Amino acid sequence: MRPTLYIVAKAPIMGRAKTRLAADIGPVHAKRIYRALMAQVLRQVCDPRWDTVLAVTPPHLLGRVPDWDGFAQIPQVSGSLTPRLEALFSRKGPTLTIGTDCPQVDANDIAAAFRTLRSHQYVFGPADDGGFWLMGTNGPLPRGFFDGVRWSHAETLVDVKARTSGDYAELRTLTDVDDLKALRQIRRSQR
Repeated sequence: MRPTLYIVAKAPIMGRAKTRLAADIGPVHAKRIYRALMAQVLRQVCDPRWDTVLAVTPPHLLGRVPDWDGFAQIPQVSGSLTPRLEALFSRKGPTLTIGTDCPQVDANDIAAAFRTLRSHQYVFGPADDGGFWLMGTNGPLPRGFFDGVRWSHAETLVDVKARTSGDYAELRTLTDVDDLKALRQIRRSQR
């Protein structure tokens, strides 16, 4: 099966995306930053070596958001992150997921993750907040794989890795832009 990268994306609707960042800087500025982050990630990770598919929400905007033009799109399933990731990892073959919060990720990271899946069942891109900016597997995932994971928590990656039987590798640690502190950290690193 052809390798597939799913990019989990929210429509850039004020008050719906980057809500933690919006609490720090206001919804207008947060929306502008979200659109810039999303555009940068989409530009940096596309490559003909794999299929790139946007898993989008809300579903009724499928194919109607100009920021997503030119990308294959599927709707995200409803519910928490658990059912949304389970749906993406239900396919056979090498599969990766990333979000749009990590502007440092590029095609080299994605290629490294797919290479890693040749010798490991799972691959993770750790985020410095305890979560992950990338997850990959040679799917499909076992049913209930994400049950009990503490999402948006300092131990999120620990919880997920505990379900892998140890057959995983990690990529470099990056920063997810979820709040003003992370945004400032990214801006300092880009100088």
